[in-house]
Amino acid sequence: MMPTDIVRTVQWNRDDANELLDREWLVTNALGGYASGTIAGVPTRRYHGLLIAALPVHGRTVMLNHLTEEIELPDGSRVHIGGEENATALRADVAHLSDFRLEMGLPVWRYAVGDTVIEKRVHMVYGQNTVHVGYRLIGGDGAITLRVAPAIAFRPHDEPLTLQSGRRYEFTTTQQGRYIFCDADFATLRVKLVGEKQRLTISWNDDVPLHYRVDASRGYAANQMTLRPGHFSFVLAPHAPVATLIASTEEWEAIDAHDPAQSLEAEQDRRRRLVAQTSPDEFAAELTLAADAFIVTPGWRVHDLARGRASGMRYRSVIAGYHWFTDWGRDTMIGLEGLVLATGRHNEARDILLMFGEHVRDGLIPNMFPEGREEGLYHTADATLWFFHAIDRYVTWTNDMSLVEELLPKLREIVAAHIAGTRFGIGVDARDGLLRQGAEGYQLTWMDAKVGDWVVTPRRGKAVEINALWYNALRTLRGWTGDAAAAAELEQHAQRARESFNARFWRDDGGYLYDVIDGEHGDDTACRPNQVFAIALKHPVLEEEKWTSVMRVVTDRLLTPYGLRSLSRDHPDYKSRYFGDLKARDAAYHQGTVWAWLIGPYIDAWRKLHPHDDAGARRLLEPLLCHLGDAGIGSISEVFDAEAPFTPRGCIAQAWSVAEVLRCWRVAANLSSDER
Repeated sequence: MMPTDIVRTVQWNRDDANELLDREWLVTNALGGYASGTIAGVPTRRYHGLLIAALPVHGRTVMLNHLTEEIELPDGSRVHIGGEENATALRADVAHLSDFRLEMGLPVWRYAVGDTVIEKRVHMVYGQNTVHVGYRLIGGDGAITLRVAPAIAFRPHDEPLTLQSGRRYEFTTTQQGRYIFCDADFATLRVKLVGEKQRLTISWNDDVPLHYRVDASRGYAANQMTLRPGHFSFVLAPHAPVATLIASTEEWEAIDAHDPAQSLEAEQDRRRRLVAQTSPDEFAAELTLAADAFIVTPGWRVHDLARGRASGMRYRSVIAGYHWFTDWGRDTMIGLEGLVLATGRHNEARDILLMFGEHVRDGLIPNMFPEGREEGLYHTADATLWFFHAIDRYVTWTNDMSLVEELLPKLREIVAAHIAGTRFGIGVDARDGLLRQGAEGYQLTWMDAKVGDWVVTPRRGKAVEINALWYNALRTLRGWTGDAAAAAELEQHAQRARESFNARFWRDDGGYLYDVIDGEHGDDTACRPNQVFAIALKHPVLEEEKWTSVMRVVTDRLLTPYGLRSLSRDHPDYKSRYFGDLKARDAAYHQGTVWAWLIGPYIDAWRKLHPHDDAGARRLLEPLLCHLGDAGIGSISEVFDAEAPFTPRGCIAQAWSVAEVLRCWRVAANLSSDER
């Protein structure tokens, strides 16, 4: 029986404080906003902060960067308990950290200084740009004073730090415990203190540097000037209520709607309900909590929100990864089943699909929505084809054909646009019925790394997974089309594509599939994971007698404990590590780097050859489940190095990584009502 609350306790080497810098926590607010940092309490990325608010126009905006925490003991001595920015202070401060854990996905720290033990919790209010940081004394005989010094530097969270200097802030207060910080270019930060004998001591300094060591290692500017206005102080006494600092961009009425204890209880109860409705297994429960972080109503897309209200809907989307991704069409459609359907959030799945349906242009759904902008960018050849897959999964889980009926005109429009040809050179080649794509300067497949004008893996031509998806979309739409003539035409297109695919993509001399045919330099023999989709999708385009050979090659050359390599080791462009500045990282992004999400389609294809081997499927997933204690605690990273020790890289929490592991785990652990 699964316990009522899911708790993950983190262990670390007490002699190596740097372990606590490499492990990060994340809390989100369902608007795209978040709070995040290292376990050590040292911000190491420009994305770290206690309040990154999702704001209209600006998008996600850093409003409260950091809190430095110090206690004064009954004997008058003072001790830092949160991490400082230099290595010497870090070693001293983390010595007081006795415990770190996630309770229902929410971070909890315990600091011990002698007999004095302080517990700290962070949570965000669901649907608000509001964070609560609470402290209570849980050990010790006498009252202590807690001093919390904020660091503030308002800026868009993805803005280069070289643009940050010289901001001027206005500070006002209307009563004790309520403080306002303003900058003419951004929203207002409101700070509310709740606790015994709380006060603010002013020591205004608007030119204090903060250093982000991870940004430095990634080749970015890494120093930022912050405002240190002084410090807030509370008295923490035994058995006293929690002392809480609330930071928010909301109006006071919204901030005051719940007291801190009520707010925390409401968020814990919300999370318990998510787990209770679909997750009888502890791993599934933890992944359900991880999935919750990605399902959002984008707080900066005012037009979508207004259209949704006018039509009686609440438009939803999926953040592709934290910290820097917005919502991407491809990631959303691939992740929809694991994130939203497998977690019982079927109405939200419907809202997501309808929102993307509203944004179809020239037969394409958006590749992604840029930060703070209303309209999407459409440079993608596969996201739209994944749209058919996502709708099909929705229908399978819900039996709700009304959504298909509502979207059917859009789906027909999409297929017609692909047959006739649409943007970016995307269109069916009349000579063989296969789908080609490619435009100079664009990266249209999921292997989309680009540095300046350099498209690292352009894959222009007829890509293997694009044509597997095209065939799957044709067959899927045919099943939904009631018109006999239209169905016959779709079947004709599908059959022609399948015949051409099997005639042209198969490599007799290698026993696997070309990655691209009719490319700029002919047919591409690179061994990549994209070929698994020719088997894994609901309607596999590859002839069944070739499945075993392809899977043998993929298993031998691409499979790792954490997903599939994006390129086999024997290729001259293979890179074993995803590390360094932006150019070095993007050169490796799809040239060997392991992608966790690819374990999903690999298992789908593998299960077609081993349909009853649930234990084998679980073994393939177990390393990724163990990874929940690394990097982004309680979530799954975007990518991993291609060789042992397979260091996690990229985003600390990636939507399709979580989605595909959760989806496959539910089936392998027999948690679904059927093997959907």
